[in-house]
This record gives sequence, C-alpha cells and structure tokens, in this order.
Amino acid sequence: MELFNNFKSLFLSVWERGILGVDILEILIGVGIFFLFLIFRGIISKVIIKRLENIAKKTTNKFDDSFVSAMEGPARFLPIVIGFFIASYYMSFSEESREIVDTINRTLITIFIFWVMHQIIEPISYVLSGLNKILTRELIGWIIKSLKVLIFILGIAAVLELWGIKIGPIIAGLGLFGVAVALGAQDLFKNLISGILVLVEKRFKIGDWILVEGIIEGIVEKIGFRSTVIRKFDKSIAIIPNFQFAENAVINVSQTTNWIISWIINLQYDSTVDQLKTIRNEIEDYIKKNEDYKPELGYAVRVDKFADSSIDMYIRCFTKTDDWDEWLAVKERLAIQIKQIVEKKWCIFCIP
Repeated sequence: MELFNNFKSLFLSVWERGILGVDILEILIGVGIFFLFLIFRGIISKVIIKRLENIAKKTTNKFDDSFVSAMEGPARFLPIVIGFFIASYYMSFSEESREIVDTINRTLITIFIFWVMHQIIEPISYVLSGLNKILTRELIGWIIKSLKVLIFILGIAAVLELWGIKIGPIIAGLGLFGVAVALGAQDLFKNLISGILVLVEKRFKIGDWILVEGIIEGIVEKIGFRSTVIRKFDKSIAIIPNFQFAENAVINVSQTTNWIISWIINLQYDSTVDQLKTIRNEIEDYIKKNEDYKPELGYAVRVDKFADSSIDMYIRCFTKTDDWDEWLAVKERLAIQIKQIVEKKWCIFCIP
C-alpha cells in the first residue's frame, strides 16, 4: 500500500508540475486546440481554396487565378500560426519559458507575413504586364525574381533578429566577402549588366530570330541573368554570354518589315547596248508593276561595271513580305523572270 501511495504522490507531482512548469492537463488541452486548428487547415485546403479556385476559373483575367494559387500556401499556414498562438497562451508557462514561446509566436507570424509578401509578388506581375510598352516581359520577370529574393533575405534577417542574432556583423562580413568575390567574378557582373541593357533597350525578346555576325544565329529561347539561350536552325542549343550582345551588333531578323533583294547578274561582253538597255528596262518595269515589291522604298536596275569576264548589272529592290519563306519564293520568281527576259535577248548570264 505504501508503494502504491508513493507512486500516486509521484504521479500527481509530475501531473501538477508538468513540463516547463505547465500542468499536464493544460498541455493536453493546448495540444487539442492546436489539433483542432490542424483540422481547420485541412478544411481550408479542401473546401475554401478549391471553392475560390473554381470561382477564379470562371473569370477571364489571370490575376485572380494567380492570386488564389499564390495564397494557397500562406492560407494553409495561417491556422498553424493561430492554433499555436491560442494553445500557447492557454498554457501557464514560467516567465523564462513564456519569453521563448512568445519568440516562437513572433517567428511564426513573421514567417507568415513575409511568405504572403513573397507570394503576392507573382500576381502583381500580371498588373505590371500592362507596362509592356515601357518594360519588356523578360525585364518584368527579372524584377519579380529580384523582389522575391529581396523579400526572402529580409524575412531571414527579421527571424534572426527575433532570436537575438545580430545581422549587422554578418552583413559586414558578407560585404568583405562580396568584394573578394567581385574581383574574381568580373565576367559575371559584366554579363549581368549586359543582360539588363539588352532588356531595357529591347534589342530582342523570347521568340525573336537574331543574328550576331560571327557569333550566333537562331531563335531566342531564354534570356537569363548571365547568358541567353539560342536555338540554332539545326535545333541545337547555344548558350551565349550576354556581353556578346552588348559588344557586337545584333541584327533582329524578326523585326524586318521589308526584305531586300540585292543581286549582281553577269552578262556577256558581246551583248549590245540595245540589249543591255532593253534588259534593264524590262526588269525595272517588272519590279515597278509587280505586287511583290515596294518600289516606293527605292529600287535600282543599272549596268554596274565591266568585270574581268562579264558586264555586271546591279539589281536592288524591297519586297512587301516580312515572311522569310515568302521572301524566298519572291526571289525565285524574280530570278525566273530575269532568266526569261535575258534569254529573249540571246545573252548568257548567271546570278551568283
């Protein structure tokens, strides 16, 4: 009986003292409260968020869809924050323990606030999309990514401050480290600045066909912080450092409005003056009257020079089309027409 009484008194002592000065009953009730909020968290994700997603899908704009999707994580985290706060304040902690619990509560609230700020940046990008005339889509993407990284860093700094970790010395140390890294990463910063200039000046965008003489020709697939991904016409991928687009002339072929045809045709030396004039006039008439060309942009059909083994005639004109395949077809039709005109005058020629 005495042994039983000793166990009973020890059990009651543990029950009353609990953990960290908190009564076991209070702990159980606190855990129960927290568990109820976990259940509420499941209801939020399965009912409320799904309902909001269905409502957002019925609208025509993408802002509300993006907003609901972005807020899903913070919305599911909020019941945990509230549940822990209510459960912790129901329990009677000692003064020292209460300070630690309060810091945990502040930490959870801080994480929630910065998480919301981080997530809401994505929906804001749809609002910024209206600035396409000022900023390119790629530059807006860079701004969004930079803001997300900044908010993440500020969030970490805020949490560290709550736990008494001073970030001033850390930042100072990182500053010295950054100087050392910068000295060894000059190319990285050069490419970064060049990439920003490309986007700000709108030299090209994703999907454009660009040509950098002696460097690359292809379709832009991605513009990154350090490099740009180009899909060549043989379907291979080329990753080009951004400084190449700042230091070299970039021809944006996709922005061509009127493709040019510039040829030299070689006529035999025994061609007569009348034949040369007739050939010139008929080619010129064809360019002026054919709907494939824009003579108002300027054209030229002239005997150019006496080469080593031929009389050269220069032909230059602009096509109406801005489509590359159609441009090739227009060139073909012009070549056939010139061939027919020259054959009528019994001259032999070639088009290089």
